[in-house]
Amino acid sequence: MKVLVTGGTGFIGSKLVDKLVNRGATITCLVRQGGISNPAAKTVVGDLTYPDFILPDEEYDIVYHLAAAWPGEKDKKILRAVNYDGTVNLFSLLKDKTKFIVYVSGLGVFGNPENNIIDENSPIKPHTEYAKLRLEAQKFLESNCKEHKIAFSVAYLGDVYGNGGWFKKILVERLKKGSFRMPGSGEYYRSFVHVDDVVSALESIIEKNAINQSFVITDSTPVTFKNFVSLVCKELGTKEPGTIPIILAKAVMGGDFVNLLTTSTKTSNEKIAKLCDFAYKSYSEGIPATISEMKS
Repeated sequence: MKVLVTGGTGFIGSKLVDKLVNRGATITCLVRQGGISNPAAKTVVGDLTYPDFILPDEEYDIVYHLAAAWPGEKDKKILRAVNYDGTVNLFSLLKDKTKFIVYVSGLGVFGNPENNIIDENSPIKPHTEYAKLRLEAQKFLESNCKEHKIAFSVAYLGDVYGNGGWFKKILVERLKKGSFRMPGSGEYYRSFVHVDDVVSALESIIEKNAINQSFVITDSTPVTFKNFVSLVCKELGTKEPGTIPIILAKAVMGGDFVNLLTTSTKTSNEKIAKLCDFAYKSYSEGIPATISEMKS
């Protein structure tokens, strides 16, 4: 199986690459700079925001599109260039070279569900510019994949934690330094998922040939952000953080990022749980394992 992964140097992408390589797949990673740590993966350096970028003349059974600007990016031109224009450019390069595209997005496209549980049938109504761009890119791919008879599925990820990414840099390292502050009260619900379970879910979508579908990928236990952080503090042996008014948090971290974080989001993972077994069905299992890994 030949697979192309965009965003292969990222927190999720690098782990996905490792797992697919171990499975025996031939992996090509598109990166803007540097290279892939896994020597078995081929690296193609290029920037999808440039429409004249050229991919090698190869065909791919699967394309995982993970590359995206993060929601804390304040420059709207960069957000559009990476999240939408980059997707358009990618498809133009792949429309005759692949059979199946998996687009990796986030729960932000569901907007503010209030007290409703999010699943694959929930209404899509993003309430941030970031999520609107992600949805715009998704709709572009859905429409054009259908026109070109390419299978397409989308994965809506919850807040992904593990030994790396935002969890390590923004939360754990700052908690250790005593510099992390909770935006608002922290009483808003979040739906988390361990990075290993994200990778298993993405792999299972391909294994089970789950084409032309959508999947909510989270664990089965929504939790308030305050309680999530409290458990992290307990495992680290650090003091619990103070709070910062949401308006000040937006000034520091960006309005879209804080709006996404502080919107209560509870999900059902019933559909994806039928495709794969989760190693960590709850944050209460995943956090101790993650902190233990970091300490070792």
